[in-house]
Amino acid sequence: MERKKSLRIYEASSKVIPGGVNSPVRAFFDMGIPPLVVAKGKGDTIWDEDGNAFIDYCGSWGPLILGHAHPSVVKAAKAQISKGSSFGITTKIEKEIAAFIVKLIPSIEKIRFVSTGTEATMSALRLAKGFTGKNKIIKFIGNYHGHHDSLLVQAGSGVIRLNSQASSKGISAEMIKDTLLLPFNDVKAVKECFEVHKDIAAVIVEPIAGNMGVVAGSKEFLETLKRETEKQGALLIFDEVITGFRVGLKGAQDLYGITPDITCFGKIIGGGFPAAAFGAKKEIMDLLSPLGEVYQAGTLSGNPVAMQAGLATLKEIAKEGFYEKLQQKADKLFLPIEKALKETKRGCLQRQGSMFTIFWGVEAITTKEECKKLDEEMFKKFFLHLLDKGIYIPPCQYETSFVSIAHTDENLEKTKEAILEFIKAR
Repeated sequence: MERKKSLRIYEASSKVIPGGVNSPVRAFFDMGIPPLVVAKGKGDTIWDEDGNAFIDYCGSWGPLILGHAHPSVVKAAKAQISKGSSFGITTKIEKEIAAFIVKLIPSIEKIRFVSTGTEATMSALRLAKGFTGKNKIIKFIGNYHGHHDSLLVQAGSGVIRLNSQASSKGISAEMIKDTLLLPFNDVKAVKECFEVHKDIAAVIVEPIAGNMGVVAGSKEFLETLKRETEKQGALLIFDEVITGFRVGLKGAQDLYGITPDITCFGKIIGGGFPAAAFGAKKEIMDLLSPLGEVYQAGTLSGNPVAMQAGLATLKEIAKEGFYEKLQQKADKLFLPIEKALKETKRGCLQRQGSMFTIFWGVEAITTKEECKKLDEEMFKKFFLHLLDKGIYIPPCQYETSFVSIAHTDENLEKTKEAILEFIKAR
């Protein structure tokens, strides 16, 4: 596969951008090859600067549930850009998408938009501390909630390679002293922590982890979080930046039947543009400035182009039968692969809705600790095998892949055959 033009661009980028990338996992460091340099995307396919086509299961890390350049999203974004791309002043579209989400999600009465998932989780934690008057928070090993200091502790995916208690240098012990770190899916650890600590402001969790691969929280685990936070007057924060509108129209909280106090959204709500949000009941949200004393702000928050693209996306996925059709596409890919992995005992496919991860060398993953058993060399071979076949998945064993509504039967079949070939050849 010819990639000379892409390589020249990457080498030039490396002279002016650290590592040549603006987010670490894009660098392909573990794969031993230069990263992709993408020129365009349409539907379920991306093309690099050399004209090579790849069936895309990364989908910009989750937002593109409709695929690349969906006509409704393009139309909405273009219409807004022609009227102005940013004002830093309130616009009608902010109210429209907020009302749409509030109507969909019973746990939310008010919502505030920001530009990134990191901002959403950071702001949610500040709000929880302000509301409860407490300072300690609980997070779980392998859950990634963005790169702000208090949560970059034993996080997932892109920071798994970094060797420190904090998942990055530059984070002081003082910054994380109020962060209590517990194993994911460990009910006993949660109960013991609440017995010892009586000053917990919030528990933040990915109900279905997407940053150590797809690892679902157990019903018992999440119900324990709800029960223990209620008993102590702490708030339960669901980080649904990945799962929100992906695993179902009302997110993971609807699948589990558990109502969080605060929910963080991202990815899909921007329709491929930078947008995120956090929402809760009025009594919590009204503590935010300008009404209350918890300060949060953002110059580009509620950017009208992102809001238009996000609302266009939400309207498409809210159409009757959307998720059933998406699940049918996903099953067409998943079911034969699951069968082959069970027969060969090469690994397992873990999935939720249209999210999936193939873990190599294990029968199942339920915690970050179990990830130590993974055959990462096998994943590298798998990634390179797919890339050579014109199929792109995230270049990390600890990431989630996504099926979109744009994936064609032909390309799903091609992908299935390529994966089965790899499984049965080893």
